[in-house]
Amino acid sequence: MSYLSIQSLHKSFGDISIFSDINCEIGKGEFVTLLGPSGCGKSTLLRCIAGLTEVGGGQILLDGEDLVPQAPQKRGIGMVFQSYALFPNMTVQQNVAFGLRMQKVAKEESTQRVQEALAMVELGDFAGRYPHQLSGGQCQRVALARSLVTRPRLLLLDEPLSALDARIRKHLREQIRSIQQELGLTTIFVTHDQEEALVMSDRIFLMNAGRIVQSGNAETLYTAPIDAFAAGFIGNYNLLDADAASRLLGRPIGSRVAIRPEAIRIDSQGSIEGKIRSHSLLGNVIRYRIEARGVELLVDVLNRTVTDMHGSGQRIALSIDADAIREVA
Repeated sequence: MSYLSIQSLHKSFGDISIFSDINCEIGKGEFVTLLGPSGCGKSTLLRCIAGLTEVGGGQILLDGEDLVPQAPQKRGIGMVFQSYALFPNMTVQQNVAFGLRMQKVAKEESTQRVQEALAMVELGDFAGRYPHQLSGGQCQRVALARSLVTRPRLLLLDEPLSALDARIRKHLREQIRSIQQELGLTTIFVTHDQEEALVMSDRIFLMNAGRIVQSGNAETLYTAPIDAFAAGFIGNYNLLDADAASRLLGRPIGSRVAIRPEAIRIDSQGSIEGKIRSHSLLGNVIRYRIEARGVELLVDVLNRTVTDMHGSGQRIALSIDADAIREVA
C-alpha cells in the first residue's frame, strides 16, 4: 500500500504548463529521487507537496489524507532547501529549535530533541555557533537537523547538495541516506545529478518537460532506458540512429539504438575494426573516442595499469555485448 499517492496533479503559471497529470505512488520509508534537467518541473512538484505552491488540480494523499486543502504548517512535512535558509541572528541550537517553538513543545523536551538531532548530523559541539561561523556543509546539516527535529511524516530535499564541493557533497549524501534509513523516513530528493540519484535512491522518477518519463530502481534506469531521453540523461550511452547502427553492427536495424560505453570492448578477436581518435583518464576508467565503420563511439575501459592505455591513431578491434544493444524510441 502506498504511503504517498499523487493523483492527476497539474500546475500552471499563467498560460505556461509546468506539469500535467502527474501520477505516482511512494511507499512508507522509501527514498525516492526526482531526477531531471533544469526546468522539468521537479522542484515545483516538491513545493506543491510541501504546500508552498498551490496546485492547479489533483490530489496529494499522505497516509490516506488529502494534503491539498491544508496549510503548509499543518502537513507534517520537513523540507530542506539548497540555500539553507538559516536565521543568521540565531545560534545553531536556536535554528534547530525554531520549529519546536512554533509547535509549542515544552522546553525540556525541545532541548532533548535538539541535542538528539544535532548528534545525528554530527554537530553536537556546534550548538552555540552562528551560521556565519560554519562551512556550507555544516550549514546544510543544521538545515537537515531543523527538519528532522520536528519528526516529520515526510522529508523533502530540494537540491540540498548542489552548492557544495565534491568531497563534502559525497560525505553528506552518505550521511543523509544513513539517517533516512535509520529513521525509516519517507523521503523525496530532488536533483539534476544522475550520480546522486543512482547511489542514494530506492527508486528514481526521471522527469522531462513536466512529465515522469520513467521510474524504477537505479539498475533499471541505467540498463533499460525507455527512450532516447532516458538513455541520454542516465549514463553516457552511445545513441545511434538506425543508419549508423546498421553500419556499425553489420545488419539492418530499424530504429535508434543505445549502447553503453562499457559494453563495447577493445578485443583483439573482435570483428569491428576501429581507430582511436582520443582518450581521457577518468580516475579508474579510461574513456576512448573511437571511430568504427564511420560511427563515433565512446568506449569505457577499466584502468588497470597506465601501460595498458592505447594511443590516439592506433587501430584496434572491437566487440559489443549483444544483450547491451537496446533499441529505443
